[in-house]
Amino acid sequence: MMTDRAICICVVGTRPEVIKMAAVIARLGESDWARPFIVSIGQHAELLDRAMADFGLVADHHIAIDRNRGSILEVASQAMDRLDALLEGLDPACVIAQGDTTTVMAASLVSFYRKLPFVHVEAGLRTGDLRAPFPEEFNRRVAALGARLHCAPTQGAAQNLLAEGISDADILLSGNTVIDALLATAAQKPRLPADFLDVPRPILVTAHRRESFGSQMEEAFAALRAVVEQYPDIGLYFPVHPNPNTLALAHRLLGGHERIVLTQPLAYPQLVAAMQASWIVVTDSGGLQEEAPALGKPVLVLRDVTERPEAIASGAVELVGTDRSRILQAIGKLATNPVAYAAMARPVFPYGDGTAAERIVAAIRQRVVPVKDR
Repeated sequence: MMTDRAICICVVGTRPEVIKMAAVIARLGESDWARPFIVSIGQHAELLDRAMADFGLVADHHIAIDRNRGSILEVASQAMDRLDALLEGLDPACVIAQGDTTTVMAASLVSFYRKLPFVHVEAGLRTGDLRAPFPEEFNRRVAALGARLHCAPTQGAAQNLLAEGISDADILLSGNTVIDALLATAAQKPRLPADFLDVPRPILVTAHRRESFGSQMEEAFAALRAVVEQYPDIGLYFPVHPNPNTLALAHRLLGGHERIVLTQPLAYPQLVAAMQASWIVVTDSGGLQEEAPALGKPVLVLRDVTERPEAIASGAVELVGTDRSRILQAIGKLATNPVAYAAMARPVFPYGDGTAAERIVAAIRQRVVPVKDR
């Protein structure tokens, strides 16, 4: 007979974290040895709540964040203090978090101070530049310092960890859980958003990176508007992030055009449907660099560096930065060169086969949370 199920604290603070943790939480809940205890941290509270609903998840405990100044340190300090207070009354077997947000960094530090095993999902991504992306590169390096199990999505990520002195015994080559979520959602044939563009070549756009705020994002948005004005069969579908730095600029530079739709952030099924219906994807998101190639959609990345080199190597993703001329040239090439478009528009799977969560949960059981027989 087995002992009572081990409590596995699953921390999520943003929409992408929910998407990439959902399958892990589900597999834990289906096991006979673990009980997932979901802690939501309100780093992006509204978007997080919608994503939780998309996957039928309900938080066991919610940590509200008082955003008086819009500071990263507000999030970090409150998340650490309130998560630490919560753990005071629990006896968890481990803490699990995904990615590189301030929430993840906070969870890793609290786990370290409390001497709790920390499981880092999507570990080992690196650009080599602490300033890009900011603050994500710093956050994921901090998370790696105290992790007990590093779930690396690719061989390249695993090699990064080994180069930093992480023992091979503490690394799991898992694949990326976002492919689990993507394939399961796509199989349900989700409906397109009601306001999706009716044009021959719709471009799905997302942009929210902190390091691009200001003149760089302004340059990128101006380039996208110029593309729509140059090509009458192209339109933009842009679910705009609620951050005021993005929202105001998007409406100022991209608003008021009949082939540009600025809309609210999408539920995950709608986002998958929008990807499936798009001609190309233009984004600074890490997740879309992983998801869109699996759907055979070319991706142009509004960044100068990426921690996902496998997507670049696959030929499905190209870095274009935020320079207007580079963006215009890259989109123009795909619009006028069918061979170039076809070379990028083929399904590739550098990030796994959709079974990453199963591997992660099995490794947690075997390496992190051994449950003894009575």
